[in-house]
Amino acid sequence: MSPLHKQSDDSSQLTEIRVSEIDKLCSKLLDLDLELNSNIPTTLWISDLHGEGDRFKSILRGRFGMLYQTCKEALPNTFSSEKIQYLTKIIRKQQYFEDDVIQMDMQDVILCLVQVLKYKLTNIKSHGTEIFRPEFRDIINRLLSGLPVPDPIFEESIISNRLIAHLSYTIRQVLLDRIQVLGDVFDRGPQPDKILRILSSHFYKDMVDYVYGNHDILWMGAASGNRSLIAEAMRITCRYDHFKFLDRLGFDSSQLADFAERTYPVEMATGNFKAKTNKGRAMEKALAIIQFKLEEQTIRDFPEYEMENRLWLNRLATMLRTGKTEALNDAHFPTLNYNEPGKLTDEEQRLIEDLTIQFTGNRHLRRLLKFLFTKGKTYHIQNNFLNIHALVPSTAEGEFEEFLGRSGKNLLIFIQETIAQVGENYLAGMEQKPEDQALFFYLWCGPKSPFFGKHAMKTFERYFLVDTATHTEKSLFWKDNMQTKAFKRKMQVEFGVQRVIFGHTPVNYKKGLQMASEDGVAINVDGGFAAAYYNRGHALVHTPHQLYGIILPTPNEIMQAEKRLESAPLDIELIDEFQRPMKMKDTIAGKKLRQERDEIMQRLVQCAEQNGWHSTPL
Repeated sequence: MSPLHKQSDDSSQLTEIRVSEIDKLCSKLLDLDLELNSNIPTTLWISDLHGEGDRFKSILRGRFGMLYQTCKEALPNTFSSEKIQYLTKIIRKQQYFEDDVIQMDMQDVILCLVQVLKYKLTNIKSHGTEIFRPEFRDIINRLLSGLPVPDPIFEESIISNRLIAHLSYTIRQVLLDRIQVLGDVFDRGPQPDKILRILSSHFYKDMVDYVYGNHDILWMGAASGNRSLIAEAMRITCRYDHFKFLDRLGFDSSQLADFAERTYPVEMATGNFKAKTNKGRAMEKALAIIQFKLEEQTIRDFPEYEMENRLWLNRLATMLRTGKTEALNDAHFPTLNYNEPGKLTDEEQRLIEDLTIQFTGNRHLRRLLKFLFTKGKTYHIQNNFLNIHALVPSTAEGEFEEFLGRSGKNLLIFIQETIAQVGENYLAGMEQKPEDQALFFYLWCGPKSPFFGKHAMKTFERYFLVDTATHTEKSLFWKDNMQTKAFKRKMQVEFGVQRVIFGHTPVNYKKGLQMASEDGVAINVDGGFAAAYYNRGHALVHTPHQLYGIILPTPNEIMQAEKRLESAPLDIELIDEFQRPMKMKDTIAGKKLRQERDEIMQRLVQCAEQNGWHSTPL
């Protein structure tokens, strides 16, 4: 081959490479442009599920009342609320039925359902064609595209009914784009494992964002080997008699139960124990004493935590030794050494060692917690919202509180890094650092923890002291600070957001309390989901057109509605409406997308110029 030919071939190959790169850049730029101009995803917030697995599944299946709102947004303004209600019933039942008031035939219903589906699939981040069942996939795609379809679709009732069923099914699958869980799936309720299996399932895991709650931190710390948290997680489980939950995870609590029932017979357990079974009460008390002994060692080893107010065992020993027990409602503490009250007995030591092996090595628990360790965060920013479980520590003066030399956003980042490192070690079966495990204890119950928010956790006082004034756990400054414009502005600037969404503290709307502050900047999503609270709960929904809170039905309201084959009644708190549909370009994520788009455009122009092409402005 002559040098001329070789030079020509090299030039041709170089041109092909440049053209290929230009095509890839063009494709990427167009994808970004589509995403920027797409509607924001319809997002659901929910917090503090506390083990109510069946109830969560039931409400999630009903999509938290979003069906009506989606139909309202998708269909013309001329549609009455009665007509929209009629369509939502068809979608819910997945079958056509005639109505004496609403005169709509099957073709009208099909075209309306197509319109609703088209509205939901407008977003670039849609679920894709895999959501369509194969039997009607091609027909649904043609209807969405406005292409002709066979006449029997509208003329044969059997075919029309089946198409309505398929459309209804698909609409229910795409109602929700994102789920923001603000923590606390563990404790109080019997099925935290069911909630985590749902959230980590193939259908949901890619649409879930999760921020840790203090009860999640408790179980994550226990599983990673913190012995006082192991005793505490077991104590709370026994407090609610959730032995079936322990059985599902494969825990063997027989040795603990045998020790507890021998050492703390139920007639001698006169403290404020909540367990309803004799075994549960005995185990609850046994674990409480083990827990207090173990956590006192952590408090003494880490004086920087300033948690000396939890050191009760020396005071308890003095009361028992001197016989001055009038302040106590329970004076039976056979495992307490008056000279060394913080020392475990030999049998207590063997029990906690056995439980530690079970917690750190339990494969069922590891599979559940892998989702939290890999998916969870201390905070998450979605669209223009900051999502946290409880708070960002602050002072009475409305400044960010310093802990371990950090405050505000930097504190949450540091905690996230520590949790991530503990998670890596836990999932790999590696040894943990004592200071990291101790931090989990503080995050669970420390006053400067972003997951707790009270001056102290009064577990000992509530169990054993007669004076109820000592039981009070005073909330710190977050709630009051989030009522002031100055602190809300400080939060907006610190995290670069417009709103702050949090849970942790239930809001009793029956007393006239609302989820959102008057300006809509601060929104409290926790409405007491668990039976231990108000048994109701809140959720927050953000569509391209509205931001609104949902006061969820109680289990009894849900049961009555299911008997009637209807949706449970919902109370709505409208927080904001938008004059035009909110787009991705209006969000924090949109700013990053625009930067990426501009960078690609620059590279595209450079590649074109190298190829001898020139971009002409339109």
